[in-house]
Amino acid sequence: MNPESLAWNERLVGLESGIVRLDTPALVLDLDAFEANLAAMAAFARGQGVKLRPHAKTHKSVTVARRQLEAGEVVGFCCAKLGEAEALARGGIDGLLLTSPVFGESKLARLLALHGRLADLAIVVDDPEQIDALARTFAAAGRRLHVLVDVDVGSHRFGAPSIADALALARRIAAEPALEFAGIQGYAGSIQHIALYAERAAAAEGPAATLAAIRDALRAEGLPCPIVTGAGTGTHEIDARGGVFTELQVGSYAFMDVEYLDCGLTADGSPRFRPGLEVWTRVLSRRHAGFVTTDAGTKCFATDGPLPRVVAGAPPGSTYRMAGDQFGRLILPDGAASPPMGAIVRCLVPHCDPTINLWDHMVCRRGDRVEAIWAIDGRGAVA
Repeated sequence: MNPESLAWNERLVGLESGIVRLDTPALVLDLDAFEANLAAMAAFARGQGVKLRPHAKTHKSVTVARRQLEAGEVVGFCCAKLGEAEALARGGIDGLLLTSPVFGESKLARLLALHGRLADLAIVVDDPEQIDALARTFAAAGRRLHVLVDVDVGSHRFGAPSIADALALARRIAAEPALEFAGIQGYAGSIQHIALYAERAAAAEGPAATLAAIRDALRAEGLPCPIVTGAGTGTHEIDARGGVFTELQVGSYAFMDVEYLDCGLTADGSPRFRPGLEVWTRVLSRRHAGFVTTDAGTKCFATDGPLPRVVAGAPPGSTYRMAGDQFGRLILPDGAASPPMGAIVRCLVPHCDPTINLWDHMVCRRGDRVEAIWAIDGRGAVA
């Protein structure tokens, strides 16, 4: 959102029906749905006796993190990259876990500086060289760094490839005076979007069993394993009820998207979370039969998954396609009249994490009233 567009939309805050005057394209959050989602996840976690460590890679927003803390059952936040953690720390958010390894001179220097600013910082490792580098970097820090062993439970991106490797890494961490072994992580990202609940539950059994075996072996050696972290929005119910995880790394539940709406997230099929994050776009041209052109293209939506889903402002059965970097195409059903010039078309985001990363701000509405505009503080934090 450029400064002029932001200034225009900021003038709408508090105005009755101000949302219809929105400068588009805009990323719009329905606060009623968002708050209901936070409350639903907190209530679920409370009932299951697990804690939440929401993944900030989803929202990259200090304000969203604060709202998640207020909703309850949150012990801290996950960050995929160091830049995300630094952005949250600048906003006063503590209790951060870096869910991927950090390596290299510049990264380790930044990690040490971040450790000095936070009361609670943790990181994962999957290689002895990472442990050695952390031990050297934090030797004179004056306070131990919490370190977890990342376990490969199927994604084959990071993680110790076997139970024996995980145990060896844990022992090595525990032997370093500058480090404190804090637990294990196992994120089965490859199964989060399996459409059928029963198939997803079956796929989750193996990762949970691996983590339980590592936890039990560590305890047998006298190494406490206070944290078993992982799971996600797709397996939150399955993993919480399995009794292995102490905390859930959930993210997309706060907003929902097309990918997760196409998955059954509960055993009984009931919807625990509501879709709340949309891109609002306007009709710019309607000179062709069968479609109109809008002002939101690939620079407004993630393109690594399904297409945006039209939820309002167009005839039933309309679909959305990209028509370039800056523009979109609303394809109309046969015989349907096109929306008028300037009409707002609302599209549910296809994949919330990378869509949010394309924006600097999100417009927060309650009904037709613009209630606030929140910064996406870690936008573009890829390093």
